[in-house]
Amino acid sequence: MASTMISVSPSNFATIRDVKCQSYTGLKMNSNRVYFNTGGMNKKIQSSRFVIKASDEKEASLKKLGLTDEECEAAVVAGNAPEVPPVPPVPAAPAGTPLVSSLPLNKRPRRNRKSPVLRAAFQETQLSPANFVYPLFIHEGQEDTPIGAMPGCYRLGWRHGLLEEVSKARDVGVNSIVLFPKVPDALKTPTGDESYNENGLVPRAIRLLKDKYPDLVIYTDVALDPYSSDGHDGIVREDGVIMNDETVHQLCKQAVAQARAGADVVSPSDMMDGRVGALRQALDAAGFPDVSIMSYTAKYASAFYGPFREALDSNPRFGDKKTYQMNPANYREALVEARADEAEGADILLVKPGLPYLDIVRLLRDSSPLPIAAYQVSGEYSMIKAGGVLKMIDEEKVMMESLMCLRRAGADIILTYFALQAARCLCGEKR
Repeated sequence: MASTMISVSPSNFATIRDVKCQSYTGLKMNSNRVYFNTGGMNKKIQSSRFVIKASDEKEASLKKLGLTDEECEAAVVAGNAPEVPPVPPVPAAPAGTPLVSSLPLNKRPRRNRKSPVLRAAFQETQLSPANFVYPLFIHEGQEDTPIGAMPGCYRLGWRHGLLEEVSKARDVGVNSIVLFPKVPDALKTPTGDESYNENGLVPRAIRLLKDKYPDLVIYTDVALDPYSSDGHDGIVREDGVIMNDETVHQLCKQAVAQARAGADVVSPSDMMDGRVGALRQALDAAGFPDVSIMSYTAKYASAFYGPFREALDSNPRFGDKKTYQMNPANYREALVEARADEAEGADILLVKPGLPYLDIVRLLRDSSPLPIAAYQVSGEYSMIKAGGVLKMIDEEKVMMESLMCLRRAGADIILTYFALQAARCLCGEKR
């Protein structure tokens, strides 16, 4: 019985990449010759070695070697299937490994974690540059000023450095920012009137950005502390009490001024009662029904804010913020705030800080249909940076893990100073 001989060199199957940019290569043929019994047909192929590549799939068809499908099937039926690589040997255990019987387990969860491809396929939480909102500090100067307590962060000159930083972020898919102004001391007053100056630093920066990048999503901070000579989020009475309703009146004017400049989302961070409903009414009355409100729903009186206050030079002149920001010991109170903000018209609910309050992020995620935001605050950022500098942790891995944890807990978006660095990592760029 005649046989047809086909000479096949080891094939080079295409390389595939998983989401972590690791490479895996297909199996390679280790036999240089394959014999087909064609059922008595005397067919001999004169050919040089044929290299199979995934990109040459059509050229790799057996028909082009002179064999039809029927001839290939006949060869297999006759017991002359092409050779393939042998079954790989069982890997040897290290010397001294005890010999034990297999555990009687029906379920072994590790099976779904045994390769990078499977781990990527079953990953429950995804992280993307689209999930990031990039907080940017701006000031009236032309030069970018480093912030000592926040390595890698700057007070950006609003006319030059701000545009450059936004351009870098957009290049890696981060198209949402939130602005925080360093206001000159001479413009700070007890009632924070500069906050609603339509030619102030923030409205000017918004107009400049929208002119350059019309599709950029701009979040703004609505609070009086950057503009207050007292450093508080509201107007301070002579006995030290933060006045609620009078502060809300000022915040409404601030939000309208920001919306008029082109803000997409106003973000009240003041924690005054009733401010979300008042802002919604003011925005609608001024002709801005499409401007969204991201409420700082659960903003805790946290010690993690220190570096931020250095960045804006906005430390309270006296006392603390515990009469309006939440007690870090409280959990159920977050539901009270969330229900109020929902009823008043909030579009997004935010938790601040982020990582130390993952339980609150999950609580709001499970109890509200609204999008949930988490703010990875300056203290969280600076601790990771400091640990990386001291070689106590792997900065990049801890950065990415912390952001993934916020997403896993239920955050749809994350305000993070790592936005640019993390997006570059996700896109495979070298820092």
